[in-house]
Amino acid sequence: MASPQEEVKRPWPALWALVVGFFMILVDSTIVSVATPSILNDFGTDVGNVIWVTSAYLLAYAVPLLVTGRLGDRIGPKKMYLTGLTVFTLASLWCGLTNSIAMLIVARVVQGLGASMVTPQTMAVITRIFPPDQRGKAMSLWGATAGVAVLVGPILGGVLVDGLGWQWIFFVNVPVGVIGFVLAMRLVPNLPTNEHKFDLLGVALSTVGLFLLVFGIQEGQKYDWGQISGPISVWSLIIAGLVLLGLFAFWQSRNRNEPLLPLALFRDRNFSLANVSITTVGFAVTAMAFPLMLYAQSVRGLSPTKAALLLAPMAVISGALAPFVGRLVDTTPPRYIAGFGLACNVVAMFWLSQIISPDLPIWQLLLPMALMGVANGFMWAPIGSTATRNLPMHQAGAGAGVYNTTRQVGAVLGSAGIAVLMESRLAHYLPGMSGGMGGEGAAAGGKLPEAARQGFSDAMAQSLILPAAVLVIGLVAALFFANPVRRQPPTAAAASGDREGLRG
Repeated sequence: MASPQEEVKRPWPALWALVVGFFMILVDSTIVSVATPSILNDFGTDVGNVIWVTSAYLLAYAVPLLVTGRLGDRIGPKKMYLTGLTVFTLASLWCGLTNSIAMLIVARVVQGLGASMVTPQTMAVITRIFPPDQRGKAMSLWGATAGVAVLVGPILGGVLVDGLGWQWIFFVNVPVGVIGFVLAMRLVPNLPTNEHKFDLLGVALSTVGLFLLVFGIQEGQKYDWGQISGPISVWSLIIAGLVLLGLFAFWQSRNRNEPLLPLALFRDRNFSLANVSITTVGFAVTAMAFPLMLYAQSVRGLSPTKAALLLAPMAVISGALAPFVGRLVDTTPPRYIAGFGLACNVVAMFWLSQIISPDLPIWQLLLPMALMGVANGFMWAPIGSTATRNLPMHQAGAGAGVYNTTRQVGAVLGSAGIAVLMESRLAHYLPGMSGGMGGEGAAAGGKLPEAARQGFSDAMAQSLILPAAVLVIGLVAALFFANPVRRQPPTAAAASGDREGLRG
């Protein structure tokens, strides 16, 4: 078992090694959005099926996080990270080799399972190897990685789709995965483990409940919110999902052994509020990409690369702000930093929803994009560091699992919710389009006929109001963050200081 001093001996190289895999996994949460028209065309399917390519990944990513965070505590975060990275990399190869939409969705499920093994370990390692007074800087790197990755995904996807085909948005993960594996093997320490039991009933209730809820929401428009087959209806699935999730919460409160979701963590005000905020961020970031990419390609006729480059100001500004925000996080009350970032994002998305039109000058579209870059630079690090600052060491994995689960649940609901709203708005403005969004122009990845462009633009613009409205909830939660308890920095007695940092 490693001593505290050994654990913190080289924290920054270890964190950089973990960031490689974490970045790749988050890129895959949004990279498919820009390839949607190409996949529609190749497989001759509709947008509902293609959005399942993203939703299946996000769902398989989100549901096991509570378990995989706990597994990291039990068998070691390094072993869990390396296992997940291997599964993810092999599944990426499978995704690129598929020849049907159904098989692609299955491969994405396996890819999501690999991602769920990786993500909690990155946050748990930060909590365990960095003392409290340095976690803000570490979380700024983690937060910048998350913020930039979800923006880089569509940009990288556009370049690959244009140059090599949509399959390469998955093939590119293979060499990155190998590099990430080697770096983690060499640089990430073997940390002490803790014995944990596993709540199998909790796993079953949360998995089935979340799946039914997401499936019902996403498929609602397809079945006109009515019957699916026999006695099964859209609303029966949604209600059943909510009931099962309610039973899950009840069981967690009654389980005296070791619940899957440690409700005691939510006694910490900041942990609870940070989870609310990050859920809305996950929702908004995922939901925003779909209408924007479809508008850019189907209405403006931009190539996937040019469409994705609309997000370039976000990625550049967000990355440039990361070091500055990292310094602020350790010295400034988090409500001000996170509140400013979330407020900027709300304004930027509402702004975008008001200006999208068939003839809008591109430079005007870049202005709210730049504001979103400022927002992303100020959101991720303060929310993440606020959530994790007071986590007990023996529950680092469980706490990281909960935090990342709420973020991914937000992303899953964002993917499902935006699909419903886009199809609903398109059915209203362009009722003749097959499957709501599978009309010839959109499906082929080309520019829509002149007569359809205004209706399509209006539908996409109105869809963007949903993520903006959801972010308002996150903003309100962030404004109620309490000032963190300041601990004394490590003293000259390094060993003693290291031990104190690890306890915090």
